[in-house]
Amino acid sequence: MKILTRQEEMFLLAVWRLGDNAYGVTIADKLTETTSKKWIVGQVYVPLERLEQKGYLKSYYSEPVRERGGRSKRLYMITKTGLDALIEIKSVENSIWKDISMFSLENGKRTD
Repeated sequence: MKILTRQEEMFLLAVWRLGDNAYGVTIADKLTETTSKKWIVGQVYVPLERLEQKGYLKSYYSEPVRERGGRSKRLYMITKTGLDALIEIKSVENSIWKDISMFSLENGKRTD
């Protein structure tokens, strides 16, 4: 079983949602949009590197981009291992949350 941290899950989902446009700036922007916490580009590279070392992500360089002064972008894509880990964590979360309604949480009442 590959249990992901919440941060790893967020990063993998951001990369998956961004598809072919997943690179540092867009990943930071997606995380900011999703979490309402300001993520700067420098904060995303260490977690991305860790996820790549674990085999959840793979990176590659784009063709040179004129807007970047001819430099390439380092793009990220989710691997099969990363997708499997997301499916597994979603299954675990569904199991844990089973039979718990938002109403009971909001009112502080247990449903068991």
